[in-house]
Amino acid sequence: MNNDAILALDIGTTKITAIVAQNDLNNRINILGVGSCKSNGINKGSIVDIDLASTTIYDAITTARQSSDTIINSTFISISGTHTKSLRSGGAVNIQSGQISHNEINQVLQMALYNAKVIPDYEVIHVLPLHFNIDDSNEINNPLNMHGSRLEVYANIVTAKKTTLVNIQNVLKKSNLEATNFVLNGYASSIAVLEDDQKKLGAAVLDLGGSTSELTIFKGQTIAYNDFIAIGSEHITNDLSIILHTPYNAANMIKNQYGSLLPIETDEMSISKVKIPLLGNETETKEIPLVQIQPIIHARVEELLCLLKNKIELSGMKEHIDGGIVITGGLSQIKGIKELAQKIFVDIPVKISNPINIQNGYVDFNTPTMSTIAGLLKYALDTDPFFELDSNKELRKKEEDKKISETANNNSELSPEDTLDAIKIEPNKTKTSIWDKIGRWL
Repeated sequence: MNNDAILALDIGTTKITAIVAQNDLNNRINILGVGSCKSNGINKGSIVDIDLASTTIYDAITTARQSSDTIINSTFISISGTHTKSLRSGGAVNIQSGQISHNEINQVLQMALYNAKVIPDYEVIHVLPLHFNIDDSNEINNPLNMHGSRLEVYANIVTAKKTTLVNIQNVLKKSNLEATNFVLNGYASSIAVLEDDQKKLGAAVLDLGGSTSELTIFKGQTIAYNDFIAIGSEHITNDLSIILHTPYNAANMIKNQYGSLLPIETDEMSISKVKIPLLGNETETKEIPLVQIQPIIHARVEELLCLLKNKIELSGMKEHIDGGIVITGGLSQIKGIKELAQKIFVDIPVKISNPINIQNGYVDFNTPTMSTIAGLLKYALDTDPFFELDSNKELRKKEEDKKISETANNNSELSPEDTLDAIKIEPNKTKTSIWDKIGRWL
């Protein structure tokens, strides 16, 4: 059990959320403090003003820490998909003892990382096994304690821009913290909203945020694909402001109060009007029929969903989403989005989801705007995580397994270069055997 206190930090374009938490004696997440501030110095998930961003994040973290004097042992930060690229890689190791331990799983994932062609300006934040193979077996999800002579892995490797990671570390200095783990935003949201059956069958998660919308395809126990569209709810506000010639704040109010994708059917609604200020002269107002608002919002959301549909089709992963499409994030709250999505994603089940609630009695996670932060907490405090290399290139595993194997790992774990020599595997031969077996994933 992990009783260490952690800080989860979701850096969004519209809001910064910080939560201090730890596991209680029953392995349930115990929320110790929460802080939330309106974002400043951040645009489309990028830090554009480091001083403003530092102050905003400092305020959120300070508020979260006021409720508890617990020492924070690690910090988990969400990374927008706009800063990431993914690639596939394979690796293989010989099993010297005949039985697979955490050491062999770590070595084979390190080998996949070693074989990967990572762009120089990018840093690896996740090495996610899509499946393992033992000798000539079929695909295996969990090879731990199984017997064989050779272990292979095919992995999805997520990388992020180094400059983005450095900028985040810099804004945390004001709070006397440093990021110990970076987690892909869409990965965290998927953990929060997907049920076990959806993960097994495969599902596409659409996290519709303020300035970006992220696509994550989850298969088995991990993500197999991720991408993004640089469109979010703020674009709707901007459209309303320009077309209706009203200030941005007024347009945002219209979106929140009257925004809908459902057709206006009744005569009463078709003649209803809303009074709004004029752009450039807010002392003057004009009346706008509500019937003019719906087409503006509908056009932008339809464009977004169609672009995401194209991303799914181009990914080659459409056949792997038998669990359907799950929509979350702030924009998922707009009326009628499920009905519109069902028309666009023909023959694919569509569901609007909030995070699977963390029962703590302190924070209400039952809103789609909390998906990423809820997923970060689940990722950080998972007592039985799925095997992967995190942003520190360390194998995630059970807390008790960490303690048991700590000494053994220090003595026996090898670097990728040493592993390549020790197991005497030809890299080219390894890659060929891997690609032959997993061609259908390409």
